[in-house]
This record gives sequence, C-alpha cells and structure tokens, in this order.
Amino acid sequence: MKLYNYFRSSASFRVRIALSLKGLGYEYVSVHLARGDHKQQPFADIAAEGLVPLLELSDGTRLTQSMAIIEYLDEAHPEGVRLLPPDAMGRARVRALAQIIACEIHPLNNLRVLKYLARDLKVDEEAKNTWYRHWVRTGLEAFERQLAAGPASAFCHGDTPTLADCCLVPQIFNAQRFNTNLDGLPRTMAVFERCMALPAFQQAQPSACPDAEA
Repeated sequence: MKLYNYFRSSASFRVRIALSLKGLGYEYVSVHLARGDHKQQPFADIAAEGLVPLLELSDGTRLTQSMAIIEYLDEAHPEGVRLLPPDAMGRARVRALAQIIACEIHPLNNLRVLKYLARDLKVDEEAKNTWYRHWVRTGLEAFERQLAAGPASAFCHGDTPTLADCCLVPQIFNAQRFNTNLDGLPRTMAVFERCMALPAFQQAQPSACPDAEA
C-alpha cells in the first residue's frame, strides 16, 4: 500500500494511527500541502478531490477520506485491534465521537480554511488564531461532555483504541500547536495521554514522519 499524506495533516495522521494499530506496512508518499504539492502533478492527476490522505492499495485501487479509509482497513483487516466495536450501539457511539472531531471541528480549521481567512478575507494572524482556538475549544467541550455521558473507560470507548481515538489525538496535537486552552477537559486529556503512551500512536505522530523537517 501507498499512503499519500502530509505530516501535519490531521486527517493523514488519523490514517497513520490506524495503520500502525493494525500493524500494516505501507509506503509513505509525502504531499507537502503548505507548498501546494496537492495541486501539482503527479498527485493532482490521481486525486479527484486534491486532498490527503489517499491510500493506494496493491491492486491500484485508491481510497480517499480518512474516516472511510479507516473503516475499510478495519473491515479488510479484522485481525488485531478492532477500530469499531462489534455491537451496533458501540459503533454508533464511536462514530459519533469521531464525527465531533472530523465533521464539527476539523472542517472549520483545516489548512485551506485558515489560508482563505488570511489570504482572501484579509483576516490578520491573531484574529485567525482566535477563530481557530474558539472552534476547537467549543468542539472539544462537546467531546468532553459526550465522554462524561458514557461509562468510564481507558480510551474513548472501551479499553482499546477505536476510530474515535484515531481522530482525537491529531486534533489535540493541532490544538496544542495553536496554543488552545485545554484545561477543564479531564477525560479527553486522560484519553490522549493513554493513547500517546502506545507505540502505535508514537510511530504515527508528525515528528516521526520522514517529511517532518521538509
């Protein structure tokens, strides 16, 4: 498999975590978003959406969208850690937690949105960062309430990492990079710390990526 991704892309980070948790090897192909590589050949020729991550399977099939890729990996490689619970209610809860990150927080704060605010709307740096921190904090407060509404567990749902943890950890990394206030989120941050104690999460983090210094 080939994973076209960028070390700072939180969506790419999600997939790297899933691949690591599954113990699946892959070729790392860097698409440097900040330099605009996603708009250039050869990536632009194979990526209809022009976004990372893109997972290319051994037969040449290409998958996009991090959540879809992770669910595919869980179904195609059921051995090892299962990223979605076996029961329907558990799967619904994990997907809901993951979607707080992927659907409520991330779309408002990804690189192209922040670039549009600065370049096209002429929002200054401090106002842009205030926008970022507001929406991340608002989303993580909702995430914390959802965790608190469920049973106590080591990870987002249960005692092993799931799709929800794959989404949470990259979002916390980004929040920390933008100096977002993370106080008052005890369950969320406890889950984050437990995840980061695991080799799979350490191996997938941005600083461990081959393009981290690019």
